[in-house]
Amino acid sequence: MTERNEDARIGLWLIGARGAVATCTAYGLAGLIEGLLEPVGLVTAREPFRAMDLASYDQFVLGGHDICTRPLTRSAGELVATGILKADLVTASSGRAAAFEANLRPGVIDDADVGFADLDPEAQRLSSLAPLERIARLRADFDEFEERHGLDRTIVVNVASTEAVREPREEWTSLELFESALQAGESQPASTLYAYAALSSGRPYVNFTPSLGATIPALQQLAERSKLPHCGCDGKTGETLVKTVLAPLFVGRNLRVLAWQGYNILGNRDGEVLADPLHRQAKIKSKNDALKKLLGDPDAHTYVGIDYVPSLQDWKTAWDFIHFEGFLGAKMSLQFTWMGSDSALAAPLVLDLVRLTEYAARKGEVGAMKQVASFFKSPITGGSHDFHEQMRELLVYVERQRRR
Repeated sequence: MTERNEDARIGLWLIGARGAVATCTAYGLAGLIEGLLEPVGLVTAREPFRAMDLASYDQFVLGGHDICTRPLTRSAGELVATGILKADLVTASSGRAAAFEANLRPGVIDDADVGFADLDPEAQRLSSLAPLERIARLRADFDEFEERHGLDRTIVVNVASTEAVREPREEWTSLELFESALQAGESQPASTLYAYAALSSGRPYVNFTPSLGATIPALQQLAERSKLPHCGCDGKTGETLVKTVLAPLFVGRNLRVLAWQGYNILGNRDGEVLADPLHRQAKIKSKNDALKKLLGDPDAHTYVGIDYVPSLQDWKTAWDFIHFEGFLGAKMSLQFTWMGSDSALAAPLVLDLVRLTEYAARKGEVGAMKQVASFFKSPITGGSHDFHEQMRELLVYVERQRRR
């Protein structure tokens, strides 16, 4: 077991580094390091996590990949204009933001996204290469980042927009078949190339998106072979978080849910991406599956709608209508409205997951991290979707670590 070295430097490599979640993560981390922010929203900032040997905020060095050319300052400016970031925080963090921007590299474009605007020409060129050449380039970027900054370890985190849904492929079922497909030059989703590049080069991987990433069996086998921890997928930040708290209430009281109808409207680039039916389908599946499993009733009507409303910018509103039956056949309803910024909710969870993943890697843990299921809509390890059960499991894990 390895104790934390306070002088160690840890890379936090963000895929989708110019997006809103990454921007909030970068400026939020800077604010925490400089003492300009309180750690509100960070699970690992409260007890009993503070007693763990987790990496401190100032140990992290930021870098990342993106497929667009939008400057980080522009992303920050948009978030200031919508009230997510404070102007004084952006100004005070300008030096750290510039250092982050200097560490950004062109990423790999997913085949389904070639028509999107604002694409980096170098990213377009990279995406014309064979899959193994793309992976080699990604790994070279990781290597150069670590060497230039003298890093002890790098955690790769996918916070990019949702990929289009794909039908399952045979080569995803085993690492041998997947690597044969790569050798044969067969196209693969960008998220799987990032995950393969990270895990095959000794870097833990966090999938904060609904994209495939390391969720396919082939890459779970790669994590085992590489003796690395990984976790995912799809960060649970808003409406689905509320669902996984409320649904067990109905089950526990034996109230019959007849219908659970949900609608989401959002702006920003994630909303623009989700306006595409294939990208939206991947997100809807992630949001709806947890509810279906919690209710345990195949006859219950559940629905999730997602619509893009440009004027909302980085804000999101979700409205849910729950129609349920009680004793004597009495039919009743509950409604809730959730309004928030997914980016501001996601950023502290990204930092939590990076700290917990770095800890797991340092302690020699291997494979999918069951203890962090509460952070995700679709935990790789399965299990209960009940948020309270998931949190209990995390706290049991923390207590076990403290006793070692």
